[in-house]
Amino acid sequence: MLDRNVIQGRGFRNVVEDGRVTGFQLVLRNPNYRGVAASLLDGVEVTVDGETVPDSVPLWTLQGRTYTLDELRATTDVRWQLDEPATITVPRPGGLAPGVHDVRVVVYLRRPYFPPMVSRTTFTAEAKAVVVPPAPEGGLRFGVSTYSYSGDVYTLMTLEDVLADVADLGATGIEILGEGNVPGYPSPDAAWIDTWHGLLARYGLTATNYGSWVDTEMWSDRALTAEEAAAQLQLDLRLAHRLGFTSVRPKFGVTSWQLDPHPVWEEAVLRSLDLAADLDVVICPEIHAPTPIRHPVTQGYLDLIERTGSKHFKLLIDTGIFNTAPVLDLSEEIGAGDGGDVPEHLRPLAVPMADLVEVLPHVHFIQAKFAEVDDDLRDLHVPWEQIVPTLQEHGWSGWLSSEYEGRREPYRGADQVRRQHALLRTLAAR
Repeated sequence: MLDRNVIQGRGFRNVVEDGRVTGFQLVLRNPNYRGVAASLLDGVEVTVDGETVPDSVPLWTLQGRTYTLDELRATTDVRWQLDEPATITVPRPGGLAPGVHDVRVVVYLRRPYFPPMVSRTTFTAEAKAVVVPPAPEGGLRFGVSTYSYSGDVYTLMTLEDVLADVADLGATGIEILGEGNVPGYPSPDAAWIDTWHGLLARYGLTATNYGSWVDTEMWSDRALTAEEAAAQLQLDLRLAHRLGFTSVRPKFGVTSWQLDPHPVWEEAVLRSLDLAADLDVVICPEIHAPTPIRHPVTQGYLDLIERTGSKHFKLLIDTGIFNTAPVLDLSEEIGAGDGGDVPEHLRPLAVPMADLVEVLPHVHFIQAKFAEVDDDLRDLHVPWEQIVPTLQEHGWSGWLSSEYEGRREPYRGADQVRRQHALLRTLAAR
């Protein structure tokens, strides 16, 4: 599915030829109400950050072939259909700097059924677009969680659109929510599973982490037994394995504001460790605000790691624990449990990097939680300029998986993920 805006979120990037950056590209959808012969295209004026390129300069790519404007005007068998985006290439030695750019286009289209004096029609569109630099080789790996697209997936975007978006920004890992993204959960049909693996191959993505839930209070009159909780966890372990995932984040029901997990969590995990080892899937519970690293919840997980010696039970860190300012524009409304002005789970913990370093050998996965990256690539809440160097200095080379959890205006998640990847990769390349 195409973005509603004429300037598409995907496809805004620098062009590299023979190792040199020779220009940049953007992708447009047809702004007209019908497809047209390419010979009726009369140019596109592109303005980036106030600098305008005349309408005759950009190249057009339609149906897999690239044309100058004069070549387009001479075509007899090329059309710009409504469902086919056009790629516009703008020559510019050195291209554009990584980050957010103000982009304006004016598409000129001749319409013969209009009177001659007005047949050259103007379509104008504006957008903020993000150039994401390539990921540095080695070290940190960069992925995205489908949770970042909440509200857009299944309304404005298909699941394949999400995977295409992730691949377009140069990420290589995809994290999903089992019951959020698997049709027919917990028993998807074999054809869908085949389709899923086909999509991973098509977009060059690695299945990373599978989010699951153990709803300990699913019955109104009693909690799940340890046996029932283990059965739920094991169901998701098997499904995650079938889908190619190498870790499962089980979210157990909690009993306090500090997210103390229901007491059945430990027995459920112990009953499931042999299966996790057989499937080679890591069970990694989440350290999530308002629980800091130095807390009995985290210590309980670390004690189990030490006691069992299992390589298939590790930690997942949610970077919301490092917030230095409260995030007040979240997508869900939860009142303050103690009557304070800010709900307890939104109060910044500002967990120090020294605490992260202590547990880093036991960290399998990091959800790169964030809520807003501004036009200058500054995260308003998470201190990435501390987190990224800390991970690199201590040789941690796992997945940083973008998990946008800010405001949910249409397409905002997709734009914010691009901003975050531009920020993270810029820091990682220093």
